[in-house]
Amino acid sequence: MTFRVLIIGGTGEVGAAVVRALIAEPACLEVVMVNRREISAPSDPRVRKVVLDTAATTFSAEVAQLAQGLVAQGEPVYAASCVGVGSGSLKWSEEELKALEVGVVGAFARGCRAGGICHFSLLSAVGSTPKSRFRYVRVMGLKEQAIEAIGFQRLAIFRPGIIAGNAHTPGYVAWLGRLVPGRFGVIEQDDIGRAFVAEFVHGSASTGVAYFENDAMKRASRTLVPHDQSTSSIPRP
Repeated sequence: MTFRVLIIGGTGEVGAAVVRALIAEPACLEVVMVNRREISAPSDPRVRKVVLDTAATTFSAEVAQLAQGLVAQGEPVYAASCVGVGSGSLKWSEEELKALEVGVVGAFARGCRAGGICHFSLLSAVGSTPKSRFRYVRVMGLKEQAIEAIGFQRLAIFRPGIIAGNAHTPGYVAWLGRLVPGRFGVIEQDDIGRAFVAEFVHGSASTGVAYFENDAMKRASRTLVPHDQSTSSIPRP
């Protein structure tokens, strides 16, 4: 079944991997990237850029209007948030992190739901819980909690460990992470991107909240192998 995707955070490291995987997926008719400023995006005709002021009080309503227009075209529409600060989070205060991860992502998600989108995919982090003593993990937990409260029919939460192939992950960290088994170990960035797409392709009939950690994302990524193209053949923007 063909589908369209509305995405925020598509210019980041993981977000770009998701967009590349969507371009490689024949069932994806259109990718609409919501950005706060003009950016250089993949030149594929299925990719459309929309600039919105994420700090404006009207942001959520503008997202809802955009979502309504996509839903009105008839095909299923899925939404994704790949927003993330990466290594720069060490320089941010907790309130600044909340403003982005909970405030902006929450406003985007509420707009998507108000616009008729029922299926949402969210980038988070391994071990996320609002009760954590670690600031970043705590904020990720608060973000998950906020998005769950919106009431999507299907919410897929992706919790990667150490992300290899990411500009924010030092090479030595990725190397050492390969010695760590399980959910806190390494996952390739492109596997995360393909796992998002696998959720759109195979999870469209599923309901409830699903959590994807490293092993689950790797398995989901492999389900897209039969396609003629792979994300590895798509040049990085």
